[in-house]
Amino acid sequence: MLSTVASYKLLTQNIDKSLARVRAAPDVHRETDYYLATIGKIKTIEDFLANDRVFAYAMKAFGLKDMIYAKAFVKKVLTDGIDSANSFTNQLTDPRFKELATAFNFKSLGTTTTIFERTQKGVVDKYLQVQLEEQAGSSNEGVRLALYFRRKAADITSAYSILGDSALYKVAQVALGLTASSNANNLDMQAEIIKNKIDLENLDDPAVLNKFLTRFTTLWEVQNGTAAATAPALTIIQGVQSITSIDTLTKIQSLRFKGFS
Repeated sequence: MLSTVASYKLLTQNIDKSLARVRAAPDVHRETDYYLATIGKIKTIEDFLANDRVFAYAMKAFGLKDMIYAKAFVKKVLTDGIDSANSFTNQLTDPRFKELATAFNFKSLGTTTTIFERTQKGVVDKYLQVQLEEQAGSSNEGVRLALYFRRKAADITSAYSILGDSALYKVAQVALGLTASSNANNLDMQAEIIKNKIDLENLDDPAVLNKFLTRFTTLWEVQNGTAAATAPALTIIQGVQSITSIDTLTKIQSLRFKGFS
């Protein structure tokens, strides 16, 4: 079995080729073709929720596979939209829902929502990235976490972006050598540690990002080894898995960020 470092580099040295292999898998090919052939026919939130295959594809693309069952919650997210700072969607601390509502902005764009590239090729690109991460994670959790950090790096605007995402925080913990005692520090202290040790302003520089993730994958291998790499990262990346009401979901979202304090 390849090391974490080697596996990550193999997948990312030609990311387009890696994604093309994912796209060629029969199940991925079938669902992607169906999504692209159908999404333009979706005109309303109700249409979107009613088509199980389209809805599931989109939810997986935004890392929300664990929330496919929560259609009532997603309906409220899309109905309230993102235009108002006080909207339900903008009050959620989990950025995945805002990303979904931004792409599928039915509230503002109405029946034209799905004609734009961000709901067609844009969603497909996200879906393939997530599938690549899942496939890598089936044999090495460290590779999956590294790929996830790579995908999300452009959205990291501050140390709090990392603290608010348990998968990004896991990568930071390993790369920076943060111990369990670090978790006991208050949120601002943890943010200061991350700010001082990670070049956040230049994570959009491939060289800076690659250097950081090489450090992470190397230390992950030292700490875990490939034999321990099969532990699932899905729950780290996707978060809460079984919630049954909008009220409960809302409470979870409001507490998610506070959990690091």
